Amino acid sequence: MTDGPIPDPEAWSKIDTTVPHSARIWNYWMGGKDNYEVDRIAGDAYRETAPNIETMARASRQYLIRTVTHVAGELGVRQFLDVGTGLPTYDNTHQVAQRTAPESRIVYVDNDPLVLRHAQALLTSTPEGVTDYIDADLHEPERILERAGKILDFDKPVALMLMGILGHVQDYEEAKSIVRRLQAALCPGSYFVHYDSTDTDAALQEAQQGYDDTGAVPYVLRSPAQIAAFYEGLELLEPGIVSCPLWRPEPGAATEPTDVFGGVALKRG
Repeated sequence: MTDGPIPDPEAWSKIDTTVPHSARIWNYWMGGKDNYEVDRIAGDAYRETAPNIETMARASRQYLIRTVTHVAGELGVRQFLDVGTGLPTYDNTHQVAQRTAPESRIVYVDNDPLVLRHAQALLTSTPEGVTDYIDADLHEPERILERAGKILDFDKPVALMLMGILGHVQDYEEAKSIVRRLQAALCPGSYFVHYDSTDTDAALQEAQQGYDDTGAVPYVLRSPAQIAAFYEGLELLEPGIVSCPLWRPEPGAATEPTDVFGGVALKRG
């Protein structure tokens, strides 16, 4: 682990280093240093079964960069609610948004004690903008909205970001309910930005089951049709819900599909 400031010693004491953790493993796959041996062992075991997982992890970050750049740039949104932040690596939401529009306001949401430990790294901003962090649970969307409302103006467009987090909600109907409740708070002209892993590859399903069996917080792989339901009532931007590398790739970029699907959608009314 890297050393760093501990905003809350009690939160640090809650970090379990005996069980692998998805955010730390994701950090490992993307070349980060904020992980433990138990995470590296689990990450290597996952990769042994699903060799494409590191490509998927890096493709998902490139997708975040492209979508945030587009929403802040061409679409002119200046407020971002990023729920399920995970550990900071490179080109996090606030860095991408404020690089495009320095006055952007970003609220990160997570309830993981390790993420809390690194909150000070997230709480950086351009002088013109705002970057803040809320310690809250995805299962309590109203609490998220109430606290985010102290920083964001929900009477103006907000980009709601749920990046790779909904699989941690085991019950599908509850996952849809959480999405609807968060989307309901958005004014017209807001956007929904999302991705999640799908159940379209047998090797990935086997690797995920092996990970779930370690006692870590499970992640549900869902079908593309189930993922599409999160966008109901919204207007999808081209090219729709696609494998992340296929969402408006940069010229010359690799476009080999992965089993992570996402899209960007507009709320009209």
